[in-house]
Amino acid sequence: MTASGQDAGEASPATGRGRTTPELQGAGIYGLIVTASVLATGGTSLPVLPLAVAVFVTLLVYWLAEEYAEVLEHAHSGHLPTWTRTRSLMAAKWPMVSASYIPLIILVVARVLGATTSNAALFALIGTVLLLMASAWRAGRSAKLTGVALAGMTVVAGLLGLGMVGLKVGITHLH
Repeated sequence: MTASGQDAGEASPATGRGRTTPELQGAGIYGLIVTASVLATGGTSLPVLPLAVAVFVTLLVYWLAEEYAEVLEHAHSGHLPTWTRTRSLMAAKWPMVSASYIPLIILVVARVLGATTSNAALFALIGTVLLLMASAWRAGRSAKLTGVALAGMTVVAGLLGLGMVGLKVGITHLH
C-alpha cells in the first residue's frame, strides 16, 4: 500500500495510469456497449457530428446517473459521501465515457475519408467490437484466466458487440 492507501501499481482512478482495476475495466466495457448501441441506432439517420455528440452526451448522462445512484446509496445508509470521495468515485467510472474516444475518432476519420455516415458508423462499430474484445481479454488476463475461460470471456464480449452490428445492419435495411 502507498501513502494514499492504494496498492502499488494499481491504476489511479483520477489518472487511469498503471494497472487497471476491475472497476475501471467494467466501466470501459459498459461504455463501449453504450457507444455501440448509440452508433447502431443513430448511425442510420444522424449526420456524423450530431451522432458523435449523441454518443458522448449519452455516455455523460449514464455516467452521471450511475454516480448519482451511488450517492443515493450512501444517503440511504444514513450519510452522504464527502466531496473528495464523490470526486474519486466519479473519476473511477470516467472510463465509461472515455471508452468512446477511439470509436468516435474512427467515425469522424471514416467520414472525412469519404465514407457515408452509415458506413462510418459501421466502421466505428467494428472498431468498438475489437475494443470490446481487447478489453475483455485484458480483464481476463488480469483475473489470471487462461485457455477456454479467457477465450470464452473474449468471445462473449465480441458477441455483445456483434449484436450491435446486427442491430445496425437490421435498422439500415428497415430504414
